[in-house]
Amino acid sequence: MKNKIILITGATDGIGKETAMSLAKQGHTIIIHGRNLQKAENVRDQIIAESGNSDIDILVADLLLLADIKRAADNFRKKYKHLDVLINNAGAFFNKQRETTQEGFEKTITLNLFAPILLTELLLDLLQKSPSARVINLSSEMHKRGGKPDFNDFQLEQSYKPDRAYGLSKLYLIWVSQQLAKQLTDKGINNITVNTSHPGAVSTNFGQDADKGFFINLVFKIAYRFMDNVQDGAMTSIYLATSPQVEGITGKFFDNRKKMVTPDQKHYSDVNQETVWKYVQSIIEPYLPSTKVLLL
Repeated sequence: MKNKIILITGATDGIGKETAMSLAKQGHTIIIHGRNLQKAENVRDQIIAESGNSDIDILVADLLLLADIKRAADNFRKKYKHLDVLINNAGAFFNKQRETTQEGFEKTITLNLFAPILLTELLLDLLQKSPSARVINLSSEMHKRGGKPDFNDFQLEQSYKPDRAYGLSKLYLIWVSQQLAKQLTDKGINNITVNTSHPGAVSTNFGQDADKGFFINLVFKIAYRFMDNVQDGAMTSIYLATSPQVEGITGKFFDNRKKMVTPDQKHYSDVNQETVWKYVQSIIEPYLPSTKVLLL
């Protein structure tokens, strides 16, 4: 790939930061997203110093607030006329007690599902201006462990557990990403691919600060000793962002070794996928310009 404009969410720590560093070393223009301006500026300066690439920019937004995602997308649009790669890397595993955002949505579903899909749809027109755009949504093997979906309880008011919320959010992200890929293809938009990936179990600070309950906290601490490093965790994202081997491939799921695999099918059906798609669209629609809603 020639020099590309690449936006990476959650790029001030862990896998996202490593992904940004590696892609910067390849000479691409990188926009790193973070919640904290000072931290994002520090990471930007570090990447410039280590990569020798000065084409590093920042985008600050709180992805737990859908209105702030819209604001950030508007700011991005003022500076960039197209986007080649969007890596929706940001995600989180929250506490044992259910929490909601200021806008009233359960936090896990908001950050891991609503946020990446809203940002993608807000930037679709910029992606369309790229000759070959790629959207990479980070899911997880945990998508197999969320249990049976309850479409009468999307916000998990009746059945919240942190591992269930995380697992379902990652399952739904796969389904919605597949549906988005299909929608684009059906509309003849063939220059944008949308894929999901599992980064692997990686030794970052992910989930370490959350009070997930005694048992899950213990599992995290034990598993941490056996996890991959961030370089391994970033490998598939980098591959999907740059490799000519995946040119034109869309609606697929890749594991942490760059292999295309089939996500868990236990709860999948066309009807279930469509139900989740319509629900997500109903949540994000108020934050989309009318032209964007009509596009999809």
